[in-house]
Amino acid sequence: MTTSTTGTDTLTRDALAVLQPGFAGTTAPDWVRRRLSEGLASVALFGRNVATAEQVTALTAQLRAERDDLLVAIDEESGDVTRLEVRTGSSFPGNHALGAVDDTALTRGVARELGRRLAECGVNFNWAPSADVNANPDNPVIGVRSFGRDTDLVARHTAAYVEGLQSTGVAACTKHFPGHGDTSVDSHHAVPHIDLDATTLNERELQPFRAAIAAGTRAVMSAHIRVPVLDPDRPATLSRRILTGLLRGELGYQGLIVTDGMEMRAISGTYGLEHGVVLAIAAGADAICVGGGLCDEDTVQGLTDALVAAVRSGELPEERLADAAARVRALADWTAGMRRSPALEGDREPEIGLTAARRAVTVTRTGPAAPVTGPVYVATLHPAANIAVGDETPWGVGAELERLLPGTATGSFTGPDAGARAREAAAGRRVVAVVRDEHRHPWMRTALDTLLAAGPDTVVVEMGVPQSAPRGALHVATHGAARVCGTAAAEAVVAG
Repeated sequence: MTTSTTGTDTLTRDALAVLQPGFAGTTAPDWVRRRLSEGLASVALFGRNVATAEQVTALTAQLRAERDDLLVAIDEESGDVTRLEVRTGSSFPGNHALGAVDDTALTRGVARELGRRLAECGVNFNWAPSADVNANPDNPVIGVRSFGRDTDLVARHTAAYVEGLQSTGVAACTKHFPGHGDTSVDSHHAVPHIDLDATTLNERELQPFRAAIAAGTRAVMSAHIRVPVLDPDRPATLSRRILTGLLRGELGYQGLIVTDGMEMRAISGTYGLEHGVVLAIAAGADAICVGGGLCDEDTVQGLTDALVAAVRSGELPEERLADAAARVRALADWTAGMRRSPALEGDREPEIGLTAARRAVTVTRTGPAAPVTGPVYVATLHPAANIAVGDETPWGVGAELERLLPGTATGSFTGPDAGARAREAAAGRRVVAVVRDEHRHPWMRTALDTLLAAGPDTVVVEMGVPQSAPRGALHVATHGAARVCGTAAAEAVVAG
């Protein structure tokens, strides 16, 4: 075994190179900086690492002082899933809002402006966009993260997003291969099954990934889902038939394959974290995402040791690990070469996110009602957030309506008596009821029934997938819960 000039053997450096770990804190921990000198080629940032844009810029500069060609990854889909603006809500609407507008030039422009902001913070690898076709409206984890349920629409917007983001030198990572849209289980908790026939899979789920590959996506993220028609035994992340046979072989993709978070229960709870990582690299993955939960040096050491031991035992071919590490380094080289992208120096569009959110709003009047001109009571019917979105990012229209209509009061409600409690709290004031995926939550539907029965002039704002029929004196659908979607919705409520 050869040894590098840093004293770390080549096998260990390759094992470190394929890991994309997270870490705690808003400055670079000593252990991360030390591992960078030993071969770690990527790190991942999460909401816990973000305070301000300036702080993220300082953090990435700290990290690059140890390794200039470092890949700094982030899960910045915008919309409901934001890390850069985790405490305020995103300045950009999510995919579903962009799909509702259906202007690929707008999608490309939003992704370009997002890429500029990421690049300015020193982030060069974004785990976005979601290319999942939201075929199952009850999907608990995708929803507004998808451009929509029409395959062609999802495909063209996925390609536009990839092009816009990568024009800034930030690598796109199209996800969740081979398509997470027709699931009813969240892979953060268990292994979802997609029982599709080969024709449907090929014509629906795979089409957006073909479009992304044609657009030059630099990375593809695997899904922790079982697709029996492709592999009856293993989820996509651990399936050689899916990653190597289908994605590499049939679709001809030659870029980086990165896994979804390996600590998700679909993998760690079924195969174990260390064994799952070995199986993923053996199946054809090149990079291991780990650290959505706090990731420490012991975790990185354990995963490195597991990969090295698997090579030495013959379970994992050494050339497969070397190939994976080489693909990681190749992506790092591409991002380094793109740092002075012309898109970073072009005309800025700082308000494009709000423009897109306004264009995505759909207003339905179901009957005559007086305009909203004075203070109201905003009753937010609050469902539990899925893990990808998180529960620390604010959403809704309360803050903006308080600004537009001084004297407005707000409250948040959940559970079977939410409607009665909200009506009592409103104390006779006109209600603006804010919901999120009403069709997925029977308690929310019941609460809305209660509010509408007591106040026919109630305004309804739907900030999830607008699957339920519009109701309320005024129904405003935003197609997402980003901060800018809340601003656009509040404007629509006041405009009537």
